[in-house]
Amino acid sequence: MQKLVLTEEQQMLKDAAQGLFGEQAPVSQLRKLRDDKDPLGYVPEFWNQAVELGLAGTLIPESHGGSEFGHVGMGQVMEEGGRTLAASPLFASGVLGACALILAGNDSQKETLKGIADGSHLTALAIDETGRHQPLRVTTKAEAQGDGFVLNGSKTFVVDGHIANTLIVSACTSGGERDESGITLFLVDPKAEGVTVERTIFPDGRNYAKVQLQNVAVGADAVLGQKDQGAKPLQKLLDIGSAHLAAELLGLSSEAFDRTVAYMKERKQFGVYISSFQALQHRAAQMWSELEQVKSIVLKAFMALDADDEQASLLASAAKAKASQVAELVTNEGVQLHGGMGMTDEYDIGLFMKRARPVQLLLGDFRYHADRVASLKGF
Repeated sequence: MQKLVLTEEQQMLKDAAQGLFGEQAPVSQLRKLRDDKDPLGYVPEFWNQAVELGLAGTLIPESHGGSEFGHVGMGQVMEEGGRTLAASPLFASGVLGACALILAGNDSQKETLKGIADGSHLTALAIDETGRHQPLRVTTKAEAQGDGFVLNGSKTFVVDGHIANTLIVSACTSGGERDESGITLFLVDPKAEGVTVERTIFPDGRNYAKVQLQNVAVGADAVLGQKDQGAKPLQKLLDIGSAHLAAELLGLSSEAFDRTVAYMKERKQFGVYISSFQALQHRAAQMWSELEQVKSIVLKAFMALDADDEQASLLASAAKAKASQVAELVTNEGVQLHGGMGMTDEYDIGLFMKRARPVQLLLGDFRYHADRVASLKGF
């Protein structure tokens, strides 16, 4: 049986990421980006340092400029980034973009991986079209025209779409809007004629965008993978993305828990520290035990992804479902146990709740993934 522990190299990567995020991307940086309404939504100097540390190329093969350190390794990075609510293109480009090209790209398209690894090329995944995650419901159309295609449709909740050099877009090339056999993935230049990208600023500090495609002409070389065969690599990509979002939720939940316990040890009521109240100790104990479960399922999901295990999809959805559920518990409790101060902007605890809610919804919430687990188990 595989042990749920990190190797020495994976622990070293985790420690390096912890040092970088803690020193160069603390929560105060997110506050400044928010208050300044920064047009990029991240600090280039920090991103350059992350790239120099090799974080952007963690999942990319060495032949394309990366370290190929695997999902367990990148998961530690995502977890540490969650602890400081770090804002960067790492998830959109270093996870989703890199893995999309690795899974479905041809040799020519995979050359872009070098740019992703060195931080010079950013990508964004544009698949959702409604307020809820429904990746196999695709109304965006791609009609054949000459040697290429013409795309029409719209996408929403595109992470870091406003700064992307390449959009990875799902479109229907045959069949109906819920016919997964007709889904095709395309690489689209956001500066191409007919493409409109509108940034959406969320309270969590992460950047999203709405993408409109109006008679956008692309060549045959824009097809990522095979025509009408995009559903399979897309689903595997979403498994990967869900697992890494679960790691981010684990990180922010762990930090929110640590801050809440620290506050309980310094806050007095009726002349005694509230950490001495048995009822509050029980609530803290519940949060701790729930977080321990999340740690185990998230690490197990990453190990399954690295091993290309047949249970990877089930474990990825289980991890996202559990992490979403626990993030809601811990951030709610964190704000409540901070009392009235938890509702103010003076304390950081509220920022963890604001980041958790959109991440819970991104690529599917608890209900979506719980239902998927049940379906994969045959229920």
